[in-house]
Amino acid sequence: MAAGGGFPAAVLLVLVLSSTAAATNQVKSSQVWSLLRLRRLLGHPPVLASWTNNTDPCSGDPSPSLTVVCYGDGVSQLHIAGADGSPPLPRSFSVNSFFTTLTRLPNLKVLSLSSLGLWGSLPGHKLARLSSLEILNLSSNFLSGPLPGELSSLVELQSLILDHNMFSGEVPAGLGQLSRLAVVSVRNNSLSGELPESLANLEGLRVLIFSANNLSGGLPDLTGLTNLQVLDVGDNRLGPVFPELGKKVATVVLRNNTFTGGLPTDVTSYHLLQKLDISHNRFVGPFPPALLSLPSIRHLDIAGNRFTGLLFSNLSCNDGLEFVDFSFNLLTGSLPACLARESTPNNVSYLMNCLSDMAQPQHPYSFCRTQALAVGVIPTRPRKGSSRKTAVAASVAAAAMATVFLALLGLFTLRKLNKRNARTKPPRRLVEHASNGYPSKLLSDARYISQTIKLGALGIPSYRSFSLEELEAATNGFETSAFLDEGSHGEMYWGRLNDKTMVAIRCLKLKKSHVSRSQNFTRYIELFSKLRHQHLVSALGHCFEYYLDDSSVSRVFLVFEYVTNGTLRSNLCEEVGGHQLTWSQRISAAIGVAKGIQFLHAGIIPGLFANGVTATNVVLDHNLVAKISSYNLPIIADSMRIEIATGSSSNVSKEPKGRHKNEEKMDIYDFGVILLEVISGQPVTSTIDVNMLKDQFEASITADGGARQRSVVDVAIRKASCDESLRIVMEICIRCLSAEPLERPSIEDILWNLQFAAQIQDDWRGDAQSGSNSPPTLH
Repeated sequence: MAAGGGFPAAVLLVLVLSSTAAATNQVKSSQVWSLLRLRRLLGHPPVLASWTNNTDPCSGDPSPSLTVVCYGDGVSQLHIAGADGSPPLPRSFSVNSFFTTLTRLPNLKVLSLSSLGLWGSLPGHKLARLSSLEILNLSSNFLSGPLPGELSSLVELQSLILDHNMFSGEVPAGLGQLSRLAVVSVRNNSLSGELPESLANLEGLRVLIFSANNLSGGLPDLTGLTNLQVLDVGDNRLGPVFPELGKKVATVVLRNNTFTGGLPTDVTSYHLLQKLDISHNRFVGPFPPALLSLPSIRHLDIAGNRFTGLLFSNLSCNDGLEFVDFSFNLLTGSLPACLARESTPNNVSYLMNCLSDMAQPQHPYSFCRTQALAVGVIPTRPRKGSSRKTAVAASVAAAAMATVFLALLGLFTLRKLNKRNARTKPPRRLVEHASNGYPSKLLSDARYISQTIKLGALGIPSYRSFSLEELEAATNGFETSAFLDEGSHGEMYWGRLNDKTMVAIRCLKLKKSHVSRSQNFTRYIELFSKLRHQHLVSALGHCFEYYLDDSSVSRVFLVFEYVTNGTLRSNLCEEVGGHQLTWSQRISAAIGVAKGIQFLHAGIIPGLFANGVTATNVVLDHNLVAKISSYNLPIIADSMRIEIATGSSSNVSKEPKGRHKNEEKMDIYDFGVILLEVISGQPVTSTIDVNMLKDQFEASITADGGARQRSVVDVAIRKASCDESLRIVMEICIRCLSAEPLERPSIEDILWNLQFAAQIQDDWRGDAQSGSNSPPTLH
C-alpha cells in the first residue's frame, strides 16, 4: 500500500522534525511503559528495535521513521513510519487495546502512525480522549469501517491525514465543527455519499483531498474558504457542476468524475492556479484559451471531454507551462505555436480533436461537425475576410464534391444501362462482385472509415464484397465438414479464404415474399459493413445470390471473422470445461463486452439495441479479448430481428424485445446477467437463476465483513480477488438488473466502474506480490 504523499505529508514532516527539543525532564515512567507496550502491540517492528526497558525514548535523535518529542513529563509528539507495503498485523492485534494504550499519553499533540499494518475500525470514544491532538496521520494502513463521529471532539485538530486505508460510509458532518482544520486528506478509501455542506465552514482550510473514493453528488460552495490552495476530488462520481472556489486556489483536480456543462467564466481569474486537471468528465462548451496564459499555470489537462472552440497559432502561453493535454475533445483551428516548443515535445497531447495540419491524429471533419451539432455548437461560416489559405481549401473541397457528383451521375447512368441490358439477356445466376454497389454515404462516413483504419492496424481485414465462387472454395462447396450451426435465421459455416484467413459464413435464404423489400438491402448492408470493432466479431463482407427468373435476391451470405477460443461461459464455468479465468481477466472481459455494447449503441447510425447479448454469444480470441458475436441487425425488414452469431443464444431476460424509448436499457439488463456469471462462475439459464443470485449479491454487500461477500463468489477466484474490486462489480451488476429501466446505469457509468474495479484489483495484486496480505478481518 502506497505511503501517503503530497502536500499534507510534507507539512506533517516539517512540523515533526522542526519541533524544538524542549527542556525534557524525565518523562513519567507510566508513559515510558505505554510506549514499550505500543512496541509489543505492533509486533516489535524493526523501526522500534532500539527501544529496550532501559531506554529513554525521548533521548533519541529524530528521523523520518521515528521521532519522539517529550515536553515536561509527557510525550507530546509520536511519529512512527513503517516500510511501504507493510502487511496487516496478525489476527492477535487489537485496535481497541492499541488506542487504549495511546490514551495514556494525554499530552500528545502530534500522532503519526503510517504503514504499520494497523487494521480494524477506529474506536471513536477512545480517540476522543486524545483531546490535545493537533496533527493526526494514520495513512497507509488497513483501517476500515466508518469515520467516527467523535473526530468532531478533537477541537485542536489542524491536520487530518487518513490516506490509503479502507474507510467506508459517509464523511461525518462533524468535521465542519473543527474550526482550526487546515489539512484534510482522505484519499484512496471507500467513502460514499456526498461531501457534507459543513465543510464550507472551515475558513482556515488549505488542503482538501478526497480523491479515489466513491463519493457522489455536488460539492458544497467553497467560495468562503478563502485560504484553500489544494482541492483534489478526482476519481469519484461527483458532479455535475464545476465547484465554486476561492481565488487563492493553486491545485484543482476533478478528473474521472461526472462533471458536465461549461467552465465558469471566473476560472480564468485564478491567478495562483498551478494545476488544473478536469480530464475524463463530460464538460462541453468553449475552452477558454486564457487558461494557457495564467501567470502561475504549470499543468493543464482537459482530455476526454467535449470542449469546442477555435485555437490560433499566435495564442500566448505561460513560459513555465510543463504539461498540456487537449486530447479527445472537439477543438478546431491550429495548435498554438507556444505549445510546439522543443523543450516540451512529449508533454503536449492534442490528438483526436478537429485541429488542422496536425502531427497527431485528429477526428474526421464529418465527425467533428456532427458532434459539434450534438453539443449545441453550430460550426460558423467563413467570414468575408477569410485568408487565402481558407479560400484555397474551400476551392479544393468544392472540386472534390463536384468530382464525387459526376462519379455518382456516371454510376447512376451505368446502372440504368445495365438494368436495360439485363432485360434483353437470358436469365442467369448473378453474383455481386466488387463494391460499386455502395452508396456515397457509406464512402463518406468518416466514423466508418476511421474505425476501418484502426481495425486494419489491429490485423482485421478490411470490409469487402465476396463472390460466391470465393465462398464455395473456402467451404469446399459448403460441405458437411464445414457446417457449424443452423437456426431460424440460416445456416452457419466455417471456411478458409485464399489468404488463409479463417471466416464464419452465415447463409440467409430469402423467400419470394421478401423480394419486394430487396431495395432495403443496400441500406442494411451499409449498416452491416460498419460493424467493425475490436470487441465485436467483426463483419468482413457479404455476397448476394439472385433468383434466375427475375434477378431478385435469393440468398445473402454474411462473412465474419472466426474466433476459436470458446465462449465467455465456457471460460468461466468449470463444468463446461473452460479455462477458469482469473478475476482480472474476468473484469477485462466484462469491460470488453461493455465497450462492444457502447459501440453498438452510439458508434454507428442508426444504433443497434436489444442485442440479446449473453455469456454464450460472447467469445474470446487467442489473447482472451472478449468479442460480441450477436447483433440485432434487421437484414430482411425493419420488423424482423435477424441474429448473427457464431454460437447458440439463450437469453434469460424477461425484457420485451421490441424497440421502444428505453431500448438501450434492455442491453444493460442483459449485461447484468453476464456479470452474474462472471462473479459467480455459474451458468445463468433462467429468470429464477437471475433473481436468486441477485438477492444473494444484495445480501452479501449489506452484510458486515468480506466473508459473506466472498461466499457468493466463484471458488476459483476467491483467494486472488480484492474485496473492494468485487464489491464494485457486484454493485454495478445489481444496478444493471433493476426492474425499472430508468434506474439502470448508462453504459458509460458501467465502464467507469469496471475500469475502477480493475485498477483496484491491479493495485491490490501488486501489493500482494510485493509481500502484503489482505487485512485479517477479510479472510
